[in-house]
Amino acid sequence: MQSLLDRYVAEGRAPGLVVALGQGDEAPRFAAAGRLSDAAGAPAAGADSLWRIYSMTKPITAIAVMMLVEDGRIDLDQPVADVIPAFAHMRVLDAPQASLASHPARRPVTIRHLLTHSGGLAYQFLGTSPLHREYRRLGLLGGRADAEASRSQPATLAAFAERAARLPLLAEPGTEWHYSIGTDVLGRLIEVVSGLPFDRFVATRLLEPLGMNSTFWTVPGTAAGRLATSYAWVDERRVAVDPGRGSAWLQPPRLHYGGSGLVSSARDYDRFLQMLAGGGSIGGVRLLKPETVRLSMSNLLPAGVRVVGDGAPHTARAEGFGAGGWVYLADVPGGVGAGTYGWFGAAGTVAFIDPKHGLRVTLMANYFPANKWPLHGDLVRAVYSPAT
Repeated sequence: MQSLLDRYVAEGRAPGLVVALGQGDEAPRFAAAGRLSDAAGAPAAGADSLWRIYSMTKPITAIAVMMLVEDGRIDLDQPVADVIPAFAHMRVLDAPQASLASHPARRPVTIRHLLTHSGGLAYQFLGTSPLHREYRRLGLLGGRADAEASRSQPATLAAFAERAARLPLLAEPGTEWHYSIGTDVLGRLIEVVSGLPFDRFVATRLLEPLGMNSTFWTVPGTAAGRLATSYAWVDERRVAVDPGRGSAWLQPPRLHYGGSGLVSSARDYDRFLQMLAGGGSIGGVRLLKPETVRLSMSNLLPAGVRVVGDGAPHTARAEGFGAGGWVYLADVPGGVGAGTYGWFGAAGTVAFIDPKHGLRVTLMANYFPANKWPLHGDLVRAVYSPAT
């Protein structure tokens, strides 16, 4: 692992990288290379460095939803309209690539559908259809945006969910997998059911009990020196797009979205995985029942739906989806075992737990596009290849 990270930094593929590797529910080991930016004197990358984890926020939000399921406050197959009435009369596109013409949905969008991206919702940056253009017009990004895009975003999660419900669906609920803003809508669902602001619920029920003290929607000034600079590859040059000490993440976001937006460290995110590996318990603190953890990391997709789009950074596609992350339904030769659960972020991060092999893996990086280098595949080979 150390050799892999050293090579990536030496070849100029990333300024710095960190991996946390845990076995069972034991404390992790760390490998790190390079620095937090290309700037002279930048701090070395390490276990407590901060990274924008983007969609690795999704499993955290999804587990928060599963806490409410465990509490008996909601049910997986409950219509979302029971909690957010705007979803009561959804429509489905007649020809998704051609127009916004639609017909009434034959079935309701459920909480399970939102958890598994099978509700027919979309992501504006994953298409150019009339529906995707409407998502852009209405500011339905679900995450931090540039100044112009931010002005079009709703001011509250309530308004965000209501705008999403006004638009037709890509497909009949429970029939197709489309990566989407569903997890952002779940943030609003958590607010309504719990009576707490979404970010406060996540903090009080997950982050604080887990001791994830380096996981933020807004990085405090005292931690700015630990935040990595974000880069984009342009014409084979690495260009800084969000410097650590001048980052947008040092200011509060317009909204706390459930689908992206958190900053975390390798040590912190491993604590989240360690809790799952421990059947919902870590350090003597129980957050979930073992059966809830097993359910969360199982294939929750409705019958007949498979993950067929982007979403599997490893050596084979995951065909299942659990609470906010893919689930591998079969062993991958030389790779992850059946039952592996996890997800990745837009800037190169990835984290997963492989119960069959008793492994937890978290990779932190911050560059776009995430597939510029084959880092995820190299990571898996480094973890699973026999020592020589």
